[in-house]
Amino acid sequence: MRRTWRALVLMIAGTLALPASAQTPPSKPPAAARPPAAKLPEEKPYKPIAVKISPAPGDPAFATFRQELAAAAKSRVYGELARLVVARDFFWEGNVRGVDPARSSMENFAAAIRLEHEGGSGWSALAAFAAASTAAPLASRSGVICAPAAPQYDLVDFDQVIAATGTRAAAWRYLGEADVPLRAAPRPNARSVEMLGPQIVRPLHGDGIDNSEAARAGWALVAAPSGKTGYVAAAMLMPLRSDKLCYHKDVTGRWRIAGYIAAGD
Repeated sequence: MRRTWRALVLMIAGTLALPASAQTPPSKPPAAARPPAAKLPEEKPYKPIAVKISPAPGDPAFATFRQELAAAAKSRVYGELARLVVARDFFWEGNVRGVDPARSSMENFAAAIRLEHEGGSGWSALAAFAAASTAAPLASRSGVICAPAAPQYDLVDFDQVIAATGTRAAAWRYLGEADVPLRAAPRPNARSVEMLGPQIVRPLHGDGIDNSEAARAGWALVAAPSGKTGYVAAAMLMPLRSDKLCYHKDVTGRWRIAGYIAAGD
């Protein structure tokens, strides 16, 4: 017992003799300060140009047709798509490659949309057409509507903006929705710089290829009319001119794909 007690006393004494650095666990180094977020540059302001867009018709039969079109695009079954195309008199406008008046409507439609090219890119395009929430009558053909609808805006004002900024019309895009946040970083929870609405905006990469990390994540850097810059979801930016798929309602009350219009340069 005396030996045990003596050993305990010696152990405590040895501990007290240790230097302070050995008795106290080392403190953690201070965390490195996060670098401040890069400040987005500002661009020269330009005149705001609002856009108006025609919604798709409220016809329940058209809503059903769009659902069938989306299902056909997803299944990629040629026969399911063929029944949604007019039996004859399929039309096309613009520089549409591969069409031939001697071919059937479905053959010409498949050629126009390039259905099986590049691993079936035409099927993906078809899905985008089916999802288009806008459509407008085609003035040159009675009873025909085309989607997506072209945005309506002041052409004179737009020409002046193009001249003032030294850009090309093809470099601009438009937003078709209200209350779109312009974000300070390419993240959905990033601070909103300002709110944008249905209007024309300028992507800062123009119509070139953007290989940035933000672009790969689905974001586009744009300049608002105020001159402030920020990020919006790239999918929300629509070209001012785009290819259109046209539809016609037959005598039975069913909608069909009736034509294709190429946007051109």
